[in-house]
Amino acid sequence: MQTRSKFFDDMSQLMTNAMGVAQGAKTEAETAMKGMIDRWMADRDFVTREEFDAARAMAVKAREENAALEARLAALEAKLAGDAPKAAKKKPE
Repeated sequence: MQTRSKFFDDMSQLMTNAMGVAQGAKTEAETAMKGMIDRWMADRDFVTREEFDAARAMAVKAREENAALEARLAALEAKLAGDAPKAAKKKPE
């Protein structure tokens, strides 16, 4: 017949409690570290992904509009340059 020793029961209970405390300490440390990192990042004025994507879309649109305006300006300058010799040939009376 086997008897359980009170010493081993107490040691087992102590180890179980120690593991619970260690798990709680780990959770508390993770929470504290996450809070510290969140505060640090908030102080750095980082933008969210949504804000970055919106600014990027605006920059792409501005580049496209700039290219279109540049082409339009080049066409107008070419037209003006083509009309300039004709205007020079006509002398006012």
